[in-house]
Amino acid sequence: MEKLQSILFDLDGTLTDPKEGITKSVEYALGKFDITVEHPDLLLPYIGPPLYDSFVEIQGFSAERAAQAVEFYRERYRTLGMFENLVIPGIPELLKELQGRGFDLYVATSKPTVFAEEIIRHYGLEPYFRHVAGSNLDGTRSKKKEVIQYVLEEHQIAAGTAVMIGDREHDIIGARACGVASVGVLIGYGSEEELRSAGADYIARNVKDIGDIILHIHEGLVDA
Repeated sequence: MEKLQSILFDLDGTLTDPKEGITKSVEYALGKFDITVEHPDLLLPYIGPPLYDSFVEIQGFSAERAAQAVEFYRERYRTLGMFENLVIPGIPELLKELQGRGFDLYVATSKPTVFAEEIIRHYGLEPYFRHVAGSNLDGTRSKKKEVIQYVLEEHQIAAGTAVMIGDREHDIIGARACGVASVGVLIGYGSEEELRSAGADYIARNVKDIGDIILHIHEGLVDA
């Protein structure tokens, strides 16, 4: 790996804990189809992957119903859900430290860019990031590989100088597809087994580990 310079962060489950907003908004959407959920925690698998894909793969919706479910979800999410969120403790300090060390920081999320930008701004994280990149509202650029590739191309970043930080297999698979190193974090919603099976180069058990791993990669002390 070349000298590390660019760090890409997933949003949900990596920078913030979006559990309440996402699960309540999914529950709201399913309710429009007269589907009841026994407990919001049953909807945790919706956190991370592209929403449309989850309605198809988890709920078994047709393409048409999944698209409609996404619209219902956004009815609640854009007014309430995106602010039912919490910055993960230690993240602001980590971002400040990494920025102070000269790293370029980016957000790479499957969440629509307009929502991601608003969340980052609302929670005071905007000054740390050069670019907040997500999907488009029409459903394009929703795969993590596409988002990562977009960031690399927009900023002329060599894959060997970047690392992707995320809590779900989609982050790891997307990074590998782009030739980018990956750190799977256990502060979100993916298990260690999920992240290792996806091919994560490193596993961070807490926020401190994220910083330590990044510095080790940068200094060439850890073999990927």
